[in-house]
Amino acid sequence: MISRRDAPQWVKEAGRAATRAGGRLTSGARMLPDFLMVGTQRGGTTSLFRALAAHPAVVPPNFHKGVHYFDVNYPRGLGWYRGHFPVRALAGRNAGTGQDGNTARPQAFESAGYYMHHPLAPERIARDLPGVKLIVLLRDPVIRAYSAHKHELARGFETEEFERALDLEPERIAGEIEKIRADPAYVSHSHRHHSYLDRGQYADQIEHLFELFGRDRVLVRYAEDFFSEPEPCYDSILEFLGLPQWRPPSFERHNARPGSPLPDHLLRRLSEHYAPWDDKLAALLGAEPAWRRPERSTVR
Repeated sequence: MISRRDAPQWVKEAGRAATRAGGRLTSGARMLPDFLMVGTQRGGTTSLFRALAAHPAVVPPNFHKGVHYFDVNYPRGLGWYRGHFPVRALAGRNAGTGQDGNTARPQAFESAGYYMHHPLAPERIARDLPGVKLIVLLRDPVIRAYSAHKHELARGFETEEFERALDLEPERIAGEIEKIRADPAYVSHSHRHHSYLDRGQYADQIEHLFELFGRDRVLVRYAEDFFSEPEPCYDSILEFLGLPQWRPPSFERHNARPGSPLPDHLLRRLSEHYAPWDDKLAALLGAEPAWRRPERSTVR
């Protein structure tokens, strides 16, 4: 039997279209997310998403890791968004029990790495999902930027080499935030796909989330910790969400993009660029980010 993940693309698209159509008709009976993974792109979110989706009390969206409602699909309306999630009654019947024997009500979620960086998404989330909790998974911004470029290049959204793309970034994204704010239906290609440096300036983005949601509803974790010691990182996320303790059979890494190492001169350039931003992040969170801890200071 062919799994849904391995099905031909046309089958997936037909299934998604049917699900969306049916979802709109039954939107009032469907779940909305209890928590969201809001970033960052190329930060290990796919791996964490799959580990969380495997939890017996967690409900992922139908067919999608991320619905991208609050960033690029907001004009479609909340009914459209609800249509991507299961019917509440069915999710309740299917909820399981944690490995500690405790049962919890099911919690729906999705993951979109653009939510944290999009100029309007955080306010939209705060308005439409009162009480929602946010998970932020950060990664060394130097490595994140390089990985993002490889990702966009592979998907055809980028044509320039990495160093040239860095040089072009200020020009490419100039004025795009203003355009997004002026027209909520406007989708900026460059802001979404060419913000290699800007996305990794985490401190202002996290601070904005704290202002909107409060520190008690925003959990910041690091990809470096999740991939080196996934169990304690995963356990802390379940505790934050109030879910029964449980672990998947294994923690797998997904969507890694192999390639040549980052050249030394670009490593220095990016490290210097992010130094003040990492200082600000450390002050905001009260501890050094994972990539600046002494045991990781020589590891990239």
